[in-house]
This record gives sequence, C-alpha cells and structure tokens, in this order.
Amino acid sequence: MGESVSFASNGGTCEGYLAIPESGSGPGVIVIQEWWGLVGHIRDVAERFAEEGFVALAPDFFHGVQTDEPDEAMRLLMSLAMDKAAQDIAGAARYLSDREDVTGSGIGTVGFCMGGSLALWSGTLAPNVVAAVGFYPAMPWDRMSPTWDNYQGKSVMFHCSEEDGTSAAEGIQSAWTAITTAGGDVEVFDYPGTQHAFFNDDRPEVYDAAASALAWERTIGLLKRRLSV
Repeated sequence: MGESVSFASNGGTCEGYLAIPESGSGPGVIVIQEWWGLVGHIRDVAERFAEEGFVALAPDFFHGVQTDEPDEAMRLLMSLAMDKAAQDIAGAARYLSDREDVTGSGIGTVGFCMGGSLALWSGTLAPNVVAAVGFYPAMPWDRMSPTWDNYQGKSVMFHCSEEDGTSAAEGIQSAWTAITTAGGDVEVFDYPGTQHAFFNDDRPEVYDAAASALAWERTIGLLKRRLSV
C-alpha cells in the first residue's frame, strides 16, 4: 500500500499519494486526477504503476476536497487556479527527481480527463518531465497557455474516446500539431465505441475493459521505453 506525502510547491506544500514498487526503486511517474479529486480510483492507478515497477506520485490538486457529484466537480475544476496547479506539477516532478529510489532518465506524467490536459501541460512546465500521457484530455488549452515549444525531444501519447470526438477533436489536433512542430514525438490512439472516462473502472456506466487494457499496455510501453536507464 502507498502512503500520504507532502512535497514543496513554490514556497508552500502540496499533498499526494505515493506508491513504491516492491523492488524498492524505479522510474518516476506523476498520476494526475480527474475532476473528482484524489479519489480511490486514482490511488489505485498509482498502485498499478508501482506494480509495473514505477515510483508513482498522485498529487492532490484539490487539497483534500473530493466529490462524486458532477456539478460540484465542475465547480472545483473551474475554481482550480492554473498558476497553483503549475506549481504543484513542477513541485511533484522535482520531488520525484530528488528521491534516491527514483531511477531512469526523467519523469513521466499520466492524467485523465482534466488530469489528461494537466499531464500534457506538465511537459511544457518542467524540464525533467520527458513523457506525458493524456487520457481523453478535456480542459481548454486557453486556460493554460501552454508553451508547446518546450516539447522538443519529449514524448507524448493521446488516448481518445469516440464520445469526445476521437483524435479529430479540435483540442487534440491543435496540441498534436504544436508538439510535433516543436520536435516532440507524438502517438495518438482512438478507441472506437468508447465513452469519456472509459478507463475509470469505478464508473461501470462508461468503463470499457478492453479499451482500458489496451491503453494501459500502450502507456506502460511508452513509459518504460522513455524513462528506463
């Protein structure tokens, strides 16, 4: 089982959930929540990364607040201060890089929905984030003003649901083009017949086991290729 930790974030602190592999060390991955907060599903994903050999940190961007109500989740999302989120992402990346049990060549980020966009944004914020995976990223880029040029030499993976418009969606297309133009390596995957949040096995109304298994395999493959020594 993982543990609660605190790490420095621009003069303050941020809390998170840390899961360490049985081997005691491994490459570092930041797991970024959906708009529900740092709920059990996200902690479980961090544990799954640890089982795959990664040191996984899931920051708590809502600082202790969780919900299962969509209206409240939307309120939390809209009230999220982007400058504070950026500080928390950069702080999480530094925290992992500074740990003696984190090995490999850089930090990876993986996020879902709101967190998918934050994970992709992280590659523009932290030089040590070298790989980012976004599951159905759903936040308008104009709230972040990402500097996509910082993706030169980095790797990105998009997992796109059919409900969200697949990889043809405007937000995916704009980020894909900008990252590729900057010299980043981009892989984009569509999952036919899937709904938004198809990876969340706590939501049986949208969960797709086959698509989730395939997306997970692809994600682990990218992170092991990119982060391993």
